Amino acid sequence: MASRERILDAAVTEFAEQGFAGARVDAIAARAGINKRMLYAYVGNKKALWLAALERVYEAKRRDERTLNLQRLPPAEAMQVLIRFNFRYHTQHPEFLAMLNDENLQRGQNLKESHRVAELYSPLLTLISEVLARGQETEVFRRNVDPMQLYISMVGLGYFFCSNQHTLSAIFDRRLDSVEEVLTREQHIVDVVMGFLRPER
Repeated sequence: MASRERILDAAVTEFAEQGFAGARVDAIAARAGINKRMLYAYVGNKKALWLAALERVYEAKRRDERTLNLQRLPPAEAMQVLIRFNFRYHTQHPEFLAMLNDENLQRGQNLKESHRVAELYSPLLTLISEVLARGQETEVFRRNVDPMQLYISMVGLGYFFCSNQHTLSAIFDRRLDSVEEVLTREQHIVDVVMGFLRPER
């Protein structure tokens, strides 16, 4: 198992840096300190490596997300913690964004073959639904909120900022990768999402 873990760590790094098309199995084997024959035995060909690495970055995010213990927090606080977590995760894990961007260029064809990623997201939507329900019961959240749409909006507001930081910085002549700008964006996302969830009076 240790060899497989090293291979997947190496694959994530290589794919994030070079993309699927540019990555080389030889380079992944060298990064992992293992010969190519053993790499194929542990994981498989390049396409199998890509899917395993993709599942790995999704699993890492979900694993960190589970440590938030949102069930123990008041609903409004739980939602804010989830919003901030997703934004910060994207700022701190460029390999996650790089692989997602590449998989989207491939029209999600590899991800469609993964049952694991779908299984990871089902509990997340259930958790968001539970937080929404608690907030609706205490009248801090509006009703009739689709948890999937909410999640897409939540991550989308941060995803564009993170994945387009260089072009946006050039366009607006501001260092959007500075601590101040990142924190400003984070608070903006919290305000936008929580404003949407606020019930009409």
